Amino acid sequence: MGVYTYGLDDLQSIAAGAAVLASGGGGSYNDACTILQQLAVQGTFTPVTVKDYDGKTPACVLAIMGSPDAADGLTLSAIQNSITNTSQVFEQATGSPLGALIPVEVGPINSLVPLIGAGMSKGTIYVVDGDGAGRAVPELPQTTFTGSAKLAPTPCALANDVPPSPQVESAVLGAPTADKVETLAGGVVGGFGGYSGIAMWPSNASNGYALTGNYIPGTMEQARKLGAALRQAPAPLPTASVAANITELTGRAAKAVLTNFYITAVTQSTSSASSLDSGIIRLDNAPDPAQSTETHYLYNLNENLIMYGTASTSPDIIAPDSICYYSESTGRGFSNASDDLAIYFDATKGHSTGKQVSIIYVQTAPQLYNTPGVVASFAGLLRNIGYAGAMPAA
Repeated sequence: MGVYTYGLDDLQSIAAGAAVLASGGGGSYNDACTILQQLAVQGTFTPVTVKDYDGKTPACVLAIMGSPDAADGLTLSAIQNSITNTSQVFEQATGSPLGALIPVEVGPINSLVPLIGAGMSKGTIYVVDGDGAGRAVPELPQTTFTGSAKLAPTPCALANDVPPSPQVESAVLGAPTADKVETLAGGVVGGFGGYSGIAMWPSNASNGYALTGNYIPGTMEQARKLGAALRQAPAPLPTASVAANITELTGRAAKAVLTNFYITAVTQSTSSASSLDSGIIRLDNAPDPAQSTETHYLYNLNENLIMYGTASTSPDIIAPDSICYYSESTGRGFSNASDDLAIYFDATKGHSTGKQVSIIYVQTAPQLYNTPGVVASFAGLLRNIGYAGAMPAA
């Protein structure tokens, strides 16, 4: 693995690439673009070192947890406050000053959070080139970080986004599994207003720096290269070309499943218990459903989980394989956050905006698939939305 130095332009490419690779989750791409514009105006970003984990630096997973719609309009100051508050609580809980951060997942926001945090450190913290899923995931148990008994999920720190002061609200959680942390954290995040900073899975001398070998390497640079290709293209790339580029960069099979369809209906809601958005996206091959000859439905829980075609008796794609959004109208990917979907679907009028969208299948990263409990965790989510059939093969 290489050693990279990322500046603001690289962060813009990472957000663009992650918006495709994240399978509809990982935060709003629109918010990510706004945050990076604010970071440029702020003018204080220090370039960040990105490399493989060295197995000797205190580290943790750092992310924003909760509902993308609850975090609608997320700002740079909110991100920076969340990072500061959460990191301080985490360092107090572990007794180890952080020297490295890693994203929990690939996503327009969650790929950026550790990079922004490392930039704030003015060179004392680096970012690990990798993450726990190779995509975005609905819940903590669907990550490679759960695969080692040595890499305990706690102490887990959560904190809100108010400026550092006595008004900061925070919590330190202790639990034996990521599943238990997810349950506890859901209630805390709801109390903070639907989203929160979160730091967990400490890797330090006490556990032999157990992050080593328990993440998917190279995913940050993969997102950057994909995003750079999208941003540098003189015109939006064909969907098939984007899929081929994903295969070349990641080594995982990818293909266009739907090309130039339209979003013709959206149903979304946020759970107060889990602080997750759930929804159904209808895709047609004509902007007017009455004129459509092919229809597909995509079910999501923050992230896309399963897609069906009305003419088929079996699903088109099932998680943990990724169901990725891309648009030949905009040349960009997007998420299920309402502000991202608004470019393609007019919720006020209840119809497509006329901009086309494509769906790209990306095979699960082998390390994620082979992590004990991950496929079963995805299967549990799918049963909750009505699918109890076979899961994708490795």
